[in-house]
Amino acid sequence: CVFWAVAIPNFSWDLAFNIEPEFGNSTFLPFGWSGVALAIPFAIWFYLAIEQVPFASEESVNPKRDIPKAMIWGILALIVASALTLVLGSGVAPGAAGIGDSEEPLHLAFETILGDGFGTALLSVLALAGLVASFNAIIYAYGRNIHSLSRAGYFPQWISKTHQSRKTPQVALLVGAIVGYVVAILIEFGDEWLSAGQLGGGQVGAMLLNMAVFGAVITYVAQMLAFVVLRWRYPAMTRPYTSALGVAGATTAGLIGMVAFVLLFLNPDFRLGLYGCVTCIIIGALYFALHSRSRLVRSPEEEFALDLPRSSKDGHAASG
Repeated sequence: CVFWAVAIPNFSWDLAFNIEPEFGNSTFLPFGWSGVALAIPFAIWFYLAIEQVPFASEESVNPKRDIPKAMIWGILALIVASALTLVLGSGVAPGAAGIGDSEEPLHLAFETILGDGFGTALLSVLALAGLVASFNAIIYAYGRNIHSLSRAGYFPQWISKTHQSRKTPQVALLVGAIVGYVVAILIEFGDEWLSAGQLGGGQVGAMLLNMAVFGAVITYVAQMLAFVVLRWRYPAMTRPYTSALGVAGATTAGLIGMVAFVLLFLNPDFRLGLYGCVTCIIIGALYFALHSRSRLVRSPEEEFALDLPRSSKDGHAASG
């Protein structure tokens, strides 16, 4: 909010569109539609991990009320914040061209407006709170996710062990952290070790971002498909929260996810990281098919779903 307040008086549309367009393109789309396609994975990062909010359901006072409300307000807040930050950040000196090349765009914008002094340094440090908060949220989410998958039998069950007194998924947290550090180190120093190819050294953040988006869009498409199937097969199922956008909204979101999935592979600089993700998925699928499939432990929700009547008529009778 502080950034928006100081950026508005210094905003200029000329600066927001000061990227030199490639031949045949306009200042509005200086790199054409291909530039838009390459930017979509980074645009998704504005909203990535908002779907992890339901992992907090066990800590909620009233999950049926609190989780949908948190999701809706969270998404609205992200839409407003991302639009204002992107537009206002691009419209202050040095403009979109300079901001686009910066590894610290918010700091650069503060520096332009307030000068290279204590105020800029303080505000930039405070802005890191958002970055740290996202780290903590993602750590919380992957811990819960890995723990749940392990407890259900998809991952080795020793990963689901919790702390004796605090009951936190400590093993899942450590396993996720180790995997993350190994991947980051491979991306950062892989070129030197292998002496060949382009692993993306120096672009570790961008490559990890694309890898995260890769996993996210697969999840989004699967969630939208599950939503449509549940609406179709179990129309009378009790739903604590009913989506206002319904099947049309889920279908649209699923199509966007599929398009984003394809666009991820357009940028050759980050493609190798995506191949690593695909390899992990294949290994996981083989592990499931050969080992975990016969050892699954269904959750109460899954048992409930399997017992549901599939026809609308039977569903209403069961609800009654």
